[in-house]
Amino acid sequence: MSADVWSGRADAYRGAADQQAGDDLELLVSWAEGRTALDVATGGGHTAGRLREAGFDVVTLDPAPGMRADVLARAEDIPFADGSFDVITCRIAPHHFEDVGVAVAELARVSRDLVLVEDTLYEDERVEEAERLRDPTHVRSYSEEEWRGLFDAAGLTVEEIRVVEKSRPVDTWLERAGCTGAEAERVKELLGDRVAGGEYVDRKILLRGRKR
Repeated sequence: MSADVWSGRADAYRGAADQQAGDDLELLVSWAEGRTALDVATGGGHTAGRLREAGFDVVTLDPAPGMRADVLARAEDIPFADGSFDVITCRIAPHHFEDVGVAVAELARVSRDLVLVEDTLYEDERVEEAERLRDPTHVRSYSEEEWRGLFDAAGLTVEEIRVVEKSRPVDTWLERAGCTGAEAERVKELLGDRVAGGEYVDRKILLRGRKR
């Protein structure tokens, strides 16, 4: 069902301003090395597009047919051989993965060298409740310590971690996931002072890991 949900949201995510650009996206792309890249859970394809602009040969992967990825698959089941790509990217998606540990291990397995991940940073349980209410496909966000553990377990040495703030109009963010009415108001209440002036500001964690 989740893939159907995301297919239905595909156009909204392709046109989402906060997904299309930002310092976080530019940082992730600046970390990439090599020539070939696999963009996992590509969504609207914004990371893949920037990587192509930077000269990479990119294959996209996503489980939702509506996202128009090159390969239809989950992050937990990547259908490529070990070491198939110089760099693997995965941006603002792992909090939706059913088994994030398996997914990170798969990212590492198909990489020859680098794994670059960006995701929403865990803040507290009120924010987690808000995220699940806004979007039932949200599974969980993870702390820096948890991310370090996931990378280590997958055989990745963390070379750099950055945490950046990312802002978007809260009503647009809610509508993109079909969250309206009383549920939307409850989300805003749970988020508290993270919503100000009509903008929701959260923090993203970016990790650059190299295979050991």
